[in-house]
Amino acid sequence: METTMKMGTKEIAEKLVKWCNKGEWQRAYLELYSPKIISIEEEGPDNMARLEGMEAVMKKAEWWANTFEMHSSKASDLVIADTWFSVKFEMDTTYRPSGQRSKSSEIAVYKVKEGKIVKEHFFYDMKG
Repeated sequence: METTMKMGTKEIAEKLVKWCNKGEWQRAYLELYSPKIISIEEEGPDNMARLEGMEAVMKKAEWWANTFEMHSSKASDLVIADTWFSVKFEMDTTYRPSGQRSKSSEIAVYKVKEGKIVKEHFFYDMKG
């Protein structure tokens, strides 16, 4: 019999928003994500359209941090439906290669299974 209690969708969602708003992205990956995470980008580089596994997701996060300077970001209130939840992210970034600063937003949809985030899917419009 398992003695540790798995977090529910609401608790995971609340922690993700809290940590993202504090800039603690890596903590969210390490504590909330399944090692078998699936990450889908609706737009963006083809080589990152669908990634599987924590190693691939961490490499994407590293690429993002090297490509964009984050001036600010905010995660919205949650919408929760059973094992799914969504968050709106608003960001003010500079694209390092061009120096162009812009504000953007995206909707992220997450799936929780067995106390971990097993899938994330990002929806946004590419600018420029």
